[in-house]
Amino acid sequence: MPLVTDLIREQFPQWADLPISPVIPGGWDNRTFHLGDEMSIRLPSAERYAAKARKEHKWLLKLAPQLSISIPELLGVGKPSTNYPWYWSVYRWIEGETADVLMESGLKLFASGIAQFLSELHEIDTTHAPSPGPHNFFRGGNLSVYNKEAMSAISQTAKHIDGKAATAVWEKALRSRWHSDPVWIHGDIAVGNILVKDHRLEAIIDFGGMGVGDPACDLVIAWTFLSGESREAFKSRLDLDPDTWDRARGWALWKALITLVSWEDKTGEEASKQQQIIEDIINDQHENRYLKG
Repeated sequence: MPLVTDLIREQFPQWADLPISPVIPGGWDNRTFHLGDEMSIRLPSAERYAAKARKEHKWLLKLAPQLSISIPELLGVGKPSTNYPWYWSVYRWIEGETADVLMESGLKLFASGIAQFLSELHEIDTTHAPSPGPHNFFRGGNLSVYNKEAMSAISQTAKHIDGKAATAVWEKALRSRWHSDPVWIHGDIAVGNILVKDHRLEAIIDFGGMGVGDPACDLVIAWTFLSGESREAFKSRLDLDPDTWDRARGWALWKALITLVSWEDKTGEEASKQQQIIEDIINDQHENRYLKG
């Protein structure tokens, strides 16, 4: 907290009298703080996340006018100082709650809203936009970069999942490629990065994983949060081919697998949640249903 106070005082003296308090939860890639009532401060928490802030500084202002859903509005670019080594950000505060507060009855409309956001994102010009790489952990790139990790995770969790079926999902995902022009991706469409207000979609935040490439990585919410009618609504609003959904299942499977591996107690609530996601992914591939709007 003293660090944040000093940074504001040094670089944005016009805001030095505003109260500063931590946002809870404050995030992983960034530490987030309230600045007064209308702004937030985001500081990368480690060097490997620092490049994400610079991308947001460059691209958010260009993306925002072309999206019907709110995204973070940059108000100030903080610079490295003697006490803090990376660029950081001041944004306008967006009121809302993370999407996990939604009840089942509101998920279908929510799913359509997320699909609309992604469709709009895919239409935005990608000239000079960042390609997949270490800066966004290869989101939008070739899923094979995680092949060794995924196969190891399947082996480690064999007592708790259908390893043969999971392997089939993974291998099918690896067999396809995105053959169209690169499109913009958010990189982390997860409930913690989606804000709702009055039970309606309000904003998408945390664009640190943004880049251009294969949109499959942005579809994992179909299994990590949506189900039944809301999942089908999400699929039907996106004009994407079956191969892309195969790769999307691969991305979702990889994330669920490595998360499951990270939990020592494989019978606990969090581990059980990942096992259910994996089962849903496997069942979804077996059903092989793709609705087109």
